[in-house]
Amino acid sequence: MKKVKVLIVDDSSVVRNVLTEEMSKDARIEVVGTAMDPYIARDKVVTLKPDVLVLDVEMPRMDGITFLSKLMKHAPMPVIIFSSLTPEGCETALEALSMGAIEVMHKPDLDVTHKLREAMVQLQDKIIAASKVRYKFTVKEKVKKKKGPSFTDKGAMIKTTDKVVAIGASTGGTEAIREILPTLPANFPGIVITQHMPAQFTKTFADSLNKQCVLEVREARDNDTIRPGLVLIAPGNYHMLLRRSGARYYVQVKDGPLVHHQRPSIEILFNSVAKYAGSNSIGAILTGMGSDGAAGLLNMKNAGAHTIAQDEKSCVVYGMPKAAVEQKAAVSVISLKNIPGELMQKVSR
Repeated sequence: MKKVKVLIVDDSSVVRNVLTEEMSKDARIEVVGTAMDPYIARDKVVTLKPDVLVLDVEMPRMDGITFLSKLMKHAPMPVIIFSSLTPEGCETALEALSMGAIEVMHKPDLDVTHKLREAMVQLQDKIIAASKVRYKFTVKEKVKKKKGPSFTDKGAMIKTTDKVVAIGASTGGTEAIREILPTLPANFPGIVITQHMPAQFTKTFADSLNKQCVLEVREARDNDTIRPGLVLIAPGNYHMLLRRSGARYYVQVKDGPLVHHQRPSIEILFNSVAKYAGSNSIGAILTGMGSDGAAGLLNMKNAGAHTIAQDEKSCVVYGMPKAAVEQKAAVSVISLKNIPGELMQKVSR
């Protein structure tokens, strides 16, 4: 099998050496070169023709975000941001995703061996997934917050307060979610989302969505009640589960082992939704690598939920939706642009 050619761009020689050494253990990957700054990287992109770029953010001479914007204009290719994200830097990382980065990953403290090994397993899998992306990035205008439609305008807000909408996404999912949430009305049933992303980054992602939507969007806290008009996003590095007490739905946020190499895991969320919401729920699995959430979506379907998978053409990576389709977990397989309409139709019934 042809190896995926990777170029590592990081100003730290320690990071470059460790990543090269760890990736050399993966038979699927070949590190064709490294660069200590974007100027060197620019020349190596031309000469080495890598399939995937692993890019740091904070570097001398030119920061990674500026380099990313230039790269996407002249030579678009799959880029994974691998950076020591801080709360102050999360907004920058979010900008990287909007500019076309495939993934953003947190670079752990290299002295913590088990954390580095855990991160490498995920990074290597993300590199393989990124190499399969049919790259067609275009710069999008920023979405402005606008007044959304309302179910009550058409008298459709009937028996929806007990409904729960569960969404799972990974690679390419941040932009897919941006396509869906701003189109939904302020009194839409409660939504719970697991998006694979690093700790601390989820709050920035939720805050940016909150500015674009008429729905309230925020990072989930343990014991948060699910209600119409509220979107809860699983915090990075924690699983989020649905629970029920009488007529009240709420979420549990907890630690736990990785599931499908992920924490938060979509599988964990979907299984809990199947158990506690059943036919009162709707599930949607969006673009992403691997199979996290596919079996959980099937459990939701078997419990009476309406289930949706994003179709191959509109996915950045047709991994999780493909696994769901193969397991016959999806009632509907539709384009991203049609998912908001499908959700509106199903919750109004």
